[in-house]
Amino acid sequence: MTAHPRGDSPDPAAEDHEAGEDAGSQASDAPGTPDEGGAGSVEGAEDGTGDAQGVREPEQTSEAPAAPALSEAEAELAAQRELRRRIEQRKAEKEAPIVAGTKLSGSAADLLAAVRAVESGETPATSFFDRPAPAPRRAAPAAPVTPAGPSRAAGQPAPRAASPGSTASVAAVLAQGGAPEALAHPAATTLGEGAAQVLREDPWRLLSVPGVRPEQADGFARALLGGECGPDDERRTAALVSWLLERAALRGHTAVDAGEVRRALAGFAVADPGEAVQHAVAEGVVLVFQDGADATGPEGTEESDETSEDAARSDEEPVRVLLGLDRYALAEESLADGLARLVNSCEKGADWTEAAAAAPSPSAGELIRAAATAGLVAHSGGEAARAEPAALIAAAHGLGLRALGTTHSADGQRRLAAAAGAPDAAVTLSALLSGEDGPGRDADGAFALDVLVVLDAPQLDVETAAMLVESLADGTRLILSGDPGVLGSAGAGRVFADVIAARACPHVVSRTPDPGPIGELVSGVGIGELTQVEAPGREVVIVPVRDAGEAVHRTVQLVADSVPRAIGVASGDTQVITVGHGGPAGTTALNAALKQRLNPGPGRFGGFDTGDRVVHVPAPGRAVPGSVVSADAEGLHLDCAGTPVVVPPDRVETSVRHGWALSAHQAAGMRWPAAVVVLPGDAAQALSRPWVYTAFSRGEQHLSVVHGVDQALPRAVAEVAAQERTTRLRPLLEALPTPGAS
Repeated sequence: MTAHPRGDSPDPAAEDHEAGEDAGSQASDAPGTPDEGGAGSVEGAEDGTGDAQGVREPEQTSEAPAAPALSEAEAELAAQRELRRRIEQRKAEKEAPIVAGTKLSGSAADLLAAVRAVESGETPATSFFDRPAPAPRRAAPAAPVTPAGPSRAAGQPAPRAASPGSTASVAAVLAQGGAPEALAHPAATTLGEGAAQVLREDPWRLLSVPGVRPEQADGFARALLGGECGPDDERRTAALVSWLLERAALRGHTAVDAGEVRRALAGFAVADPGEAVQHAVAEGVVLVFQDGADATGPEGTEESDETSEDAARSDEEPVRVLLGLDRYALAEESLADGLARLVNSCEKGADWTEAAAAAPSPSAGELIRAAATAGLVAHSGGEAARAEPAALIAAAHGLGLRALGTTHSADGQRRLAAAAGAPDAAVTLSALLSGEDGPGRDADGAFALDVLVVLDAPQLDVETAAMLVESLADGTRLILSGDPGVLGSAGAGRVFADVIAARACPHVVSRTPDPGPIGELVSGVGIGELTQVEAPGREVVIVPVRDAGEAVHRTVQLVADSVPRAIGVASGDTQVITVGHGGPAGTTALNAALKQRLNPGPGRFGGFDTGDRVVHVPAPGRAVPGSVVSADAEGLHLDCAGTPVVVPPDRVETSVRHGWALSAHQAAGMRWPAAVVVLPGDAAQALSRPWVYTAFSRGEQHLSVVHGVDQALPRAVAEVAAQERTTRLRPLLEALPTPGAS
């Protein structure tokens, strides 16, 4: 029988309770699907709502909803595009073949070129493409070439924006097809200057606009084409294949089993899903990868499917056929090559012996010794274990090396800098990549660093990781550190888990446990046990509720009265975490109730008032807590941890939410003095161990659990592990040569 966490309610009106079921759900916070299953199969893709990072998608109607406008973080996005361009250019200059990473022929660096060749008819869709050898390595710069602080790479292209003429032309086409005019700007931005002609020739290209669903694109196509279109129109099936893979990417997958795609197409009334997939491959819409004993390269023919079926019936390892989008294939291959480059270019250099001996803990010493001899190191542990990478950064500074830590959030940056004893020891990852903070770059775009420690590594998606690794010069040591029990990245991929699973580098597992009742409770959840904990200081409190309405009422009471009075933590330092944005006890309902109690007002600034607690989402996967300062013609003025931010008026609705209550994905990488985790009864079917682990570990001093899911919590903790994401990075890493290998 599972024992349960125990503690006294901080509310004097409540009785003491001993309970142990708290509910949470990775599913409700999965990228792109805030209120439903997380990393499910492709067939469920059409039910997602694209809301994980806090950006609200429009209500679904019979017409296509208005898509979000461009992100305001233009400098960061431009820098990312420039880095992707450099990745492609660098790989295109390779000269000799090397062994491909996953029994595939074809470099991801050449995938885009291969697709273009297929589209032009220069090569057949089934052609193999040789993977070239790496270009000459670059050496780490001796000193920073560009100063730290805000900067932009020279020659960055300006973010693509639709011209007024292009937008007007698209609006005219949308009007002919009965689609809302609000889609004109995002469609023109997504499809380019010729968007109007593209939509006339292929109305289903509207599916590439965020927020548009297949049934809406079908209605638009029928209005434009009349009887000329049908469910098996090749333009429709190609668009559906692409849309299905994009939806899968929102749930974390970088590739999808071809069988799942065929089944999903059948659900959209496609008569011959196999033929539809083959056509999508031939048109360069998607790429094919074979994962198995005899898989040698991308295929797109009926014969390849038959070969796969024969292999599956044989005694040999079956061949698994995967479909993927070129952007993720490029990122995974580039990341694998970049990690191999760091591993193989590492030199011993300075003597770390004394630094390891002087480490504050045995685990910190082990991490320092590993970093002394390896170019890539994985480090895992809980919150207390963050002191170990901090000790590594301090040791590197003591040796005269240029070392830096980077974190997922400003709160993580603050905690790491405090642990390292140096305010400039850490920056946020977004600020490092954009050039707003950090050491600056050399002429090749490499950071002037000898050691880079990446905390919150489970939040790294594959594209961000590829850009980061491409920015590291040869000889730089990269340490990926994080808690493997928390929820994964908001973007596609599972970089940290794949690196550990591939055994591509030394893996240091911390032996430093998180202290106190909360640490004991969370440690038990991590191994699938909901243990009983003693909480003499009311560090852990269970507040049982009967329904969602009572859950909202008790949550407001805890935040506004009970926790400040009984625990001594102010309302502004208490964070509410719940299972999703929708529902009677989701973030929307809780934030409305908390605003009414803590900062009532008419919402005269687009639903916000001065003093409102908010979360700003400048880009998918980035949730930045803040508060409203004012509003004017420029937009909504926020204070985000001391940094002033202005959100343009047209971005407020899609990128700013009230922030008294967050989802677990939004809260990942951050901690507060107190956390109130809300588990209403309707969350029972969406519970998972990673969600519970993430939510329960957000409170530093106190955890209250508003509990209404009965026995669903212990079952979820014991039985519902992290849902696997389909990726190609692990086999790519497993096939790479290790240092010293012939």
